[in-house]
Amino acid sequence: MILELNETKEWIRVDGTEEDSIISTIIGAAEEYLEGATGKKFDDTNHRAKIFCLVLVTDWYENRDLIGSKPSEKVRFSIQSMLAQLQYSTEGSVTP
Repeated sequence: MILELNETKEWIRVDGTEEDSIISTIIGAAEEYLEGATGKKFDDTNHRAKIFCLVLVTDWYENRDLIGSKPSEKVRFSIQSMLAQLQYSTEGSVTP
């Protein structure tokens, strides 16, 4: 697991528990997206993987109608750049 619910809620500035279920689902989807895109499983020690997932969760949370599709244009470059680095990184990756 890369992200914890509480740290993610703090990052996206959500208080309360009403959205916990959807945020947890988005966290899982972001982590699966990263693993599928890189072929690697990362843990919470890889800071780039953590930021990647936080950026993706934020984008998907704020644009829920687009969830499951490509990242929005405003984050596309950042996501692509981070993915390229994470594909070749061994730091913080674990054997699936």
